[in-house]
Amino acid sequence: MTELMRQYANLPMDLADASLVVLAEHLGDGRIVSTDTRDFHAYRWKDRHPFHNLLWEQGK
Repeated sequence: MTELMRQYANLPMDLADASLVVLAEHLGDGRIVSTDTRDFHAYRWKDRHPFHNLLWEQGK
């Protein structure tokens, strides 16, 4: 189990979620597009920054 998977062990992180988190950390940008509202409200990139889901922001 990777460190990322251990950090979010109480949330069911699937491959798609993990890919977005790793990519955000690699690119240094937390803007994503995901329909997964529950998990991405809890996930953080760089261990502290909340994600900015462009799909949610369209609905505002």
